[in-house]
Amino acid sequence: MQFARSTLAFLSLTGLGLLSVCTTRADEKPTMRAVVAHKYGAPEVLKIEQVQRPEPNDDEVLVRVIASSVNPADPLTLSGKYAKEFGTHLPLIPGYDIAAVVEKTGANVTKLKVGDAVYGYPTFGGGWADYVTVKEREVAAKPKSLNFVETAAVPMGALTAWQALVDVAKLQPGQTILVHGGSGGVGSFAVQIAKVRGARVIATASTANQDLLKQLGADMAVDYTTTKFEDVAKEVDAVLDPVGKDTLARSYGVVRKGGIVMSLVARPDPAELQKHGIRGAGISVHADANDLSEIAQLIDAGKIKPIVTQVLPLNEAIAAQQQAATHHTRGKVVIRIAEEPKG
Repeated sequence: MQFARSTLAFLSLTGLGLLSVCTTRADEKPTMRAVVAHKYGAPEVLKIEQVQRPEPNDDEVLVRVIASSVNPADPLTLSGKYAKEFGTHLPLIPGYDIAAVVEKTGANVTKLKVGDAVYGYPTFGGGWADYVTVKEREVAAKPKSLNFVETAAVPMGALTAWQALVDVAKLQPGQTILVHGGSGGVGSFAVQIAKVRGARVIATASTANQDLLKQLGADMAVDYTTTKFEDVAKEVDAVLDPVGKDTLARSYGVVRKGGIVMSLVARPDPAELQKHGIRGAGISVHADANDLSEIAQLIDAGKIKPIVTQVLPLNEAIAAQQQAATHHTRGKVVIRIAEEPKG
């Protein structure tokens, strides 16, 4: 990514008591606002800058971002800890969820046109900016029943839950799943998707979020501050774990033989899997326009909804990242980048 600050030529007419006129040289490329990290580190490394607006390749579209959101994995990406695994490079513009409008299409793009309202997951980020380029497979038509801010809370969390429950666990009607962190960005979608699949859901959250678990449709809401989940969850078919460490270690014993433990933050221990006769999977999300389309249909049918806790402007991106680093966000924090389009 190459960024260049815009150089402005000023024509001052102040000697005539008139106004100042600002023009841009004809050979200069358009710029945009973006939240940029020039080095890895804590949220404080982020800066709002004017950078060069990207141009779409033949297989890409340029979209005008209306809103983006914050994900629990963002601080890990920003820290650089998994830069090699995530394929990230500096300078880095965060933002892995977008709700946007197509501004320009590449020569080989066939499914999208200028003016389309879309949502999706830019694989390498870039959503915390006025514009970002995406591949056709990374976005789909925005849910019609949501505004752009609500839509921005959906892509990465819903895709992660969908791909874990539908593609990996192949969750079936009548099965039981234990969802840890059921009030979080991934967990809140996992609870709802599991219910759509006809499963029984046991979900954990803090005391303050017990009401939300019930609203989302959990059959059993467990307050992990007062109750050990292994005391109430027995012989489940699947576990979805976004927490790791002790939570993951205690989860193996609640799964029936042949069941599965899925973790978003660690690889399940092969020795524990063998000991209990169960399967395990480390879950990593990928952009998929077909999955996004199915999720949008369920949203428009009233079967899935995003949980938006807070909406912040772009200039409060540092605060948004600091909140993500706590790993105790109810639903999602959304960053509003532009006003909702009219019509």
